[in-house]
Amino acid sequence: RGDAARALLGGLAAHSMLDLHQPMTAAYGLLLAVSAHQVGWPVAVGGSQSLADALVARLRVLGGELVTGQPVTSLRELPPARAVLLDLTPRQVLRIVGDELPTRYRAALARYRYGPGVFKVDWALDGPVPWRDEAVAGAGTVHLGGTLAEVAAAERAVARGRHPRRPFVLFVQATVADPTRAPAGRHTGWAYCHVPLGSTVDMTAAIEDQVERFAPGFRDRILARHAMGPAALEAHNANEIGGDIGGGTADLRQLLARPVLSRHPWATPLPGVYLCSASTPPGAGTHGMSGYHAARLALRRAGAAG
Repeated sequence: RGDAARALLGGLAAHSMLDLHQPMTAAYGLLLAVSAHQVGWPVAVGGSQSLADALVARLRVLGGELVTGQPVTSLRELPPARAVLLDLTPRQVLRIVGDELPTRYRAALARYRYGPGVFKVDWALDGPVPWRDEAVAGAGTVHLGGTLAEVAAAERAVARGRHPRRPFVLFVQATVADPTRAPAGRHTGWAYCHVPLGSTVDMTAAIEDQVERFAPGFRDRILARHAMGPAALEAHNANEIGGDIGGGTADLRQLLARPVLSRHPWATPLPGVYLCSASTPPGAGTHGMSGYHAARLALRRAGAAG
């Protein structure tokens, strides 16, 4: 049990996408473990799109308007507003408002560092994943890495620009909790592993080998698959620079200076312009707290909230 607990904590810490020998990685693991013990690993019925739909519906009830499919290349293209919140990483901010920013702030954004990328695979399955350990069958999220030493070795390889033969894999079988995501009797699964920033290596086989290792016969269940490497992920979401889904590396330096060292890192030097992406504290995750803090600061400065 001790080895299993250490491997689990190592897997959780690996979410930080850092070499596990680096400072602060254990803290990330503990934070995720505590969060899981409090509320579990929620799965939205009907898919994560249902969360976005609910938020948009709430916005419209409050009189808000949503515009999509309209790229913004300059703040001048936006209508006048007391506050503008940019859900962007520093690279996009520089593209849109770089010339308007003070030299020192602009240089700080240019120094911002991105972390490893990810390679993701989605599967349509003709049945449940045949896990060797039946207890795993009821878990919505499964961390595949073997021992703590294996997880650490895989993450260290990525940190050094290499592709591990046995990557740490985060595997999600959402249909275990939400059967509506697939036809009756069928299942879906998706997984990703970390890769060097901007990697062009196809990790499909390595990921499936790792799943097969713990679920013999998994490949026989595959009806279809869809893979996305770093370039495809960035094309789908411009914030995922080089496949980095975390909005920038989360080491000790960028824990304190995210994206700059400031009491109010969500505020830019431009009046009324704020950052609300995962490139601001508290960083990556589905917690929404970066946006919360940016919005509270914007409201406070606009005199609309205490």
